[in-house]
Amino acid sequence: MSAKEPKFCVVQTTIDTEAGAERLARALLAAKLAACVQIFPIRSFYVWAGETRADAEFLVQSKARAQDYDALAAAIRAAHPYEVPEIIRLDVAAGDPAYLDWAARATERDDAAS
Repeated sequence: MSAKEPKFCVVQTTIDTEAGAERLARALLAAKLAACVQIFPIRSFYVWAGETRADAEFLVQSKARAQDYDALAAAIRAAHPYEVPEIIRLDVAAGDPAYLDWAARATERDDAAS
């Protein structure tokens, strides 16, 4: 196993409305911080402020360059209505080379390091 840094990751968050999830997805794509964003309706069970909650939410998963994680997380925080949003990075250990090549091209920016 290599100690090499992963090139890609999946970053996920949850948000309370489908419209908010779509706004976030479009913003991440427009900034080229994500190659693809998927939105799933879910039901979340959690404890907040000492109270057990069960809420309808939308899971937003973004496929991104690992080097863009900090910028992507900042963009999520800036657009997010929650006091403490879920922002989780899942590193991609391997993937189809053609898909990863497409993801690299889709997130290419003038300011991005290769």
